[in-house]
Amino acid sequence: MQTTIAIDAMGGDHGPSVTIPAALNFLAKATDRRVIAVGKRDVIDLELKRASDGHAFGSELARLRILEAPDVVGMDEDIRSAIRNKKNSSMRVAIDLVKSGEAQACVSAGNTGALMGTAKFVLKTLPGIDRPAICAALPTRHGVVYALDLGANAASTPQHLLQFAIMGAMLCTAVEGKQNPSVGLLNIGSEDIKGNDSVKAAGELLKASHLNFYGNVEGTDIYKGTTDVVVCDGFVGNVMLKTSEGMAKMMGDFLKAEYENGIYSKLAAVISLPVIKRFRHRMDHRRYNGAALLGLKGVVVKSHGSADMISFSHALDRAASEVEHGLLGLISTEIERLHADGLLAPQASNNMIASTAGLQR
Repeated sequence: MQTTIAIDAMGGDHGPSVTIPAALNFLAKATDRRVIAVGKRDVIDLELKRASDGHAFGSELARLRILEAPDVVGMDEDIRSAIRNKKNSSMRVAIDLVKSGEAQACVSAGNTGALMGTAKFVLKTLPGIDRPAICAALPTRHGVVYALDLGANAASTPQHLLQFAIMGAMLCTAVEGKQNPSVGLLNIGSEDIKGNDSVKAAGELLKASHLNFYGNVEGTDIYKGTTDVVVCDGFVGNVMLKTSEGMAKMMGDFLKAEYENGIYSKLAAVISLPVIKRFRHRMDHRRYNGAALLGLKGVVVKSHGSADMISFSHALDRAASEVEHGLLGLISTEIERLHADGLLAPQASNNMIASTAGLQR
C-alpha cells in the first residue's frame, strides 16, 4: 500500500529548515511512502539542496513532489482569517490534497487553531461525530497513554466525551495493536459520585457502551499508565498538558543545575552519564510528537510548533501509521455500533468551529 502524506512545509517556528529534512528522513524509512511538500517552491528547493549536500537521497527525492502555495498562515493568525483569506496557504492546500484524495494525510506544525478550524471546514467530521478532538500519546511507566481532548473543545457534553472515548480507543487499537484498550474518564476522584453533572453522565454512557471502561481516573493515574486512554474535555486536557510540559522542563532544569553545582557534582555527572542519557531518551518529548485531530474525514496530525527534524519525523510516522492501520474505518464502525444501540443521539450541527483559544502550539 502506497501512503502519500501532504506536508505544510512552511508551518511552525522553523518551516522548511525542519520539515524538508524530516520529510527526507521519513521517505528513507520505507519505499512505499510519498510526500507532497506544500509551500514556496524557491525556499523548499533551497532546503532540499542543503539537506542533500553530501547525502545520497536519490530515491527519496524521486518520491517527494513540491506543490507551490504562495501564502503562509501565521502562528498567531486568527482562525477565521486563515479560513477566509488564506485559501492558497500551504496549510489549506495541504488539507485540500487530503480532501481530493491525492494524499491520505496532512501534517502541519502551524497554528493549531487555524489547522483545526481549516481541517474541519474543508474535510468535515465523520458521520456520528459532532466535534473533532485533539489526541496525543503521553509517556507512562509502562508505555504510552492516549489522552484527549487536549484543547479543541473548551466545553463538552456527555455524548461528546463518549465520542472522544471511541476515537481515542480506536486510535490506540490502530497504532498500538491493542484490541480492547482500557478507557478512563478523568475526574477529581475515582468514586462514581465525584465530578460535575457532565462527567457523571458521561460515566454512565461509557458504562453502557461496548468500550472497556475502567471508570474514573485521577491526574496521578495518567502517568502511572492505569488505562490506555484518558478522556476529558478540552479545557481540562489542555491545562493538564501544559502543566505536564512545564513540570518536565523544570525537572530537567533542576537536574542540570545540580550537576553543574561544583566540581564534585560535575565529576558525578561524568560518572553517571550513561544513566543521564537513558533518562533523557526515556523522557524525550520528541519521541511523542504528533497529535491526531480525530473525528475528521481524513487524517490530520499536528506537530508541535517548535519541533526539530526528529520531532517532525515522528509526527510523519504517526500520520502514516494512522493511515496504514485504517483508523477512520475503525472509528466509523464503532460509532455506527453505538448508534444502533441508541447510545448516541442524532448528530448536532456541524457549522460551529470548536473553541480553540487555548490550543497548544
